[in-house]
Amino acid sequence: MTTSELWTRAAAERYDAEETEMSSAAVLGPTVAFLAGLAGGGRALEFAIGTGRVGVPLRAHGVPVVGIELSEHMTAVLRDKVDETTLPVVIGDMATTAVDGGFSLVYLVYNTISNLLTQDEQVECFRNAARHLEPGGRFVVELGVPPLRSLPPGQAAVPFDVSERHLGFDTFDLVEQILVSHHFTRDGDEGHYRRDNSRHRYAWPAELDLMARIAGLELERRVADWDGAPFTQDSTKHISVWRKPV
Repeated sequence: MTTSELWTRAAAERYDAEETEMSSAAVLGPTVAFLAGLAGGGRALEFAIGTGRVGVPLRAHGVPVVGIELSEHMTAVLRDKVDETTLPVVIGDMATTAVDGGFSLVYLVYNTISNLLTQDEQVECFRNAARHLEPGGRFVVELGVPPLRSLPPGQAAVPFDVSERHLGFDTFDLVEQILVSHHFTRDGDEGHYRRDNSRHRYAWPAELDLMARIAGLELERRVADWDGAPFTQDSTKHISVWRKPV
């Protein structure tokens, strides 16, 4: 078991309904096209596949997908969409769990590597990806850039969503590189709000590059989004691709 926090049954069952924007064609179209291009007709392994938001449409695109997922509740939701034969999932953590066979692509989307709360575990995640990759295969990570430039002196919180149905803000421990995402979500139409929070270890792109080098991988490409926009100092996230040497 890693330090990743487990999704409860209730959280898993409402996940898709609360992530409708991330499941839209505008988001998934470029994501699937980007990953399918890197898979090149080979097999893909998704770490922390969750409810299959990306894995299911990637499989429908013709890429054989296998998943690793820590939460059995998230996997149960995925099983309502696709059966085990079509998209196999192994229950376990992304830092140590092994899957049979080699892959041309291993990928982690939507900040999921930050669920590993220590640097050592994040390094082991890179090593686990490298172990599963065939020579020439790629490891892809989608991760936000820590918004520390938004922190004035003495402030420890940064809002990321202020809307009628949701208030979200992050608080930071700058020594441990831990952020806590706080969510106040409107529950129904009677003025009640549900409070949730989750812990994450943030990492800079340069730190991930060093993890990749430790795992024997080489940086091939870094862009700002799935459409391939250039990554700049103003980018709020990055899509990074590391390659296993032939």
